[in-house]
Amino acid sequence: MTELLQWQFPFLLLSCILMIGLIIGSFLNVVIYRLPIMLEREWSGQARKILNLGEQGVTDQSTFNLMFPGSHCPVCKANITPWQNIPVISYFLLHRKCANCGISIPARYPVIELATGLLTVVVILVLGLNVAGIAGCFLTWVLITLAVIDHDTQLLPDEITLPILWLGLSLNLFTTFVDFESAFIGACAGYLTLWIVYRIFKLITGKEGMGYGDFKLLALLGAWLGWQLLPLIILLSSFLGIAIAGILIALGRDRSEPISFGPCLAIAGWVALLWGNRIVLWFSDMTAGSG
Repeated sequence: MTELLQWQFPFLLLSCILMIGLIIGSFLNVVIYRLPIMLEREWSGQARKILNLGEQGVTDQSTFNLMFPGSHCPVCKANITPWQNIPVISYFLLHRKCANCGISIPARYPVIELATGLLTVVVILVLGLNVAGIAGCFLTWVLITLAVIDHDTQLLPDEITLPILWLGLSLNLFTTFVDFESAFIGACAGYLTLWIVYRIFKLITGKEGMGYGDFKLLALLGAWLGWQLLPLIILLSSFLGIAIAGILIALGRDRSEPISFGPCLAIAGWVALLWGNRIVLWFSDMTAGSG
């Protein structure tokens, strides 16, 4: 039935998938903005508890999570109505400004919504409207969230990486992407590979080249895609990291300022999700032909 719909009504089907992706993208904007603040509040509360400070120094005790308070302007605190919260469209209807105070709305909001929608469509086109395709969409949404949070804060929250790692292992119990053995080895190898690189780099330079969140993100990708695609992910993410660092330095960025590696891993992991096996096969054939 699904294949029939795809052939008879491709535009309608893909339009529905795009709209779902846009809506998910709007929610991802909420997660990207609020989760780091929620974690900061949690860590602050834990620190006060350890130091026996009670509520000393706490200026805001209001409820703050992914659901409450409702969407509002961060400057004037005016509530955002449903029609003002339509993905992408509202941004232009409001002329890129808050309807109440007139402050500019960052372009990243519609960009994330549109990117989420388009990437969701691509995943379904490549993997199909099936279990793997739906799971691939979910992984795509997770990678977008992690990439932007890491770019903003240089954090890859355990609250996202660890549950999604276990989800990948669970899905591969049913060989959704790879067999369970490959997924398990992928999770272990993903973590240990970057941990070893981190330790060697720190031993040689005395500096920390990356964070533990990067280890967990590569372990997550290994759990979903198997150990076979880890070399490709590491290679692609390294090239991306070098290219981005070179561009930023050329634009005047301080060489000593750290650059988030999470977005590079996320992009490489997404490419591997859709075309990893084809790339590996192409490279193997090319190597065999040249030999």
